[in-house]
Amino acid sequence: MHNPETDLHTETGLAWNVTAGIYERDEAADIALLAGGGNSLLAPEHRFLRNLSSWCGRAIHLQCAGGTDTLSLWNMGAAEVVGVDISEKMIAVGRRKSAALGAPAQWHCCDVLHTPHALDSSADLIYTGRGALPWVMDIAAWAGVVARLLKPGGRIYIFEGHPLDWVWDMGADTYQLSPRTGDYFAGEVVSDRGWPIFSNPIQEHPEKEQFHVHERQWTLGALLNSLVGAGLQLERFEEHPDLFWNQFPHLPAELAGRLPHTFSLLMRKP
Repeated sequence: MHNPETDLHTETGLAWNVTAGIYERDEAADIALLAGGGNSLLAPEHRFLRNLSSWCGRAIHLQCAGGTDTLSLWNMGAAEVVGVDISEKMIAVGRRKSAALGAPAQWHCCDVLHTPHALDSSADLIYTGRGALPWVMDIAAWAGVVARLLKPGGRIYIFEGHPLDWVWDMGADTYQLSPRTGDYFAGEVVSDRGWPIFSNPIQEHPEKEQFHVHERQWTLGALLNSLVGAGLQLERFEEHPDLFWNQFPHLPAELAGRLPHTFSLLMRKP
């Protein structure tokens, strides 16, 4: 059956495939970080993902990009990691990294909504975020994928950009509503809003006009209710002042710290 929402995923994925050039450029540095026992996760994530070696046999990273965060979970104690991403070039980057490290990893190139059923009921941990969820056009279908991948007792941990950041003008030096996305409850699909359309690999591409990306900013209520509707139970939720990328380059640090920019959500499958 034709699905216009996954058509938007496919078009966005083509742009990410070009943007993978940035991840290819950073491959050697990422391998060096991981080979030295390091990881790319931020302070709030470490608070939620302690002692993985004691409980995490398999961690599945949905929308894994180039796999550095995926392999960081292995460095933090997950016995095996699985990366899923729509971009074949991103998946190739992840494969090369895990091969260089000798890491126990699987990589699957597909739409996140089509994550292979061979992985069903196999995850102790699903990890996602860092700007992943706005690219998902059907949050209820996504939550259903999460539920089928988790083992009974398994957990999903999301570290994601706070949806409130969607409403602010990224170029302003104070909190000012964006003329385009300044409505928290709008809910419509927004195309070509920013990254990765303005990344160097796309801007330097001879056919850059053919690439388009599509985002939806899900409210916290929509996200939580989708996961509850899929049968998951809330364990812990926190909002953080931490930014995971420099999206407000002109906003003073003191002002930035007054509002949340990221959140952590931990839920469990009964």
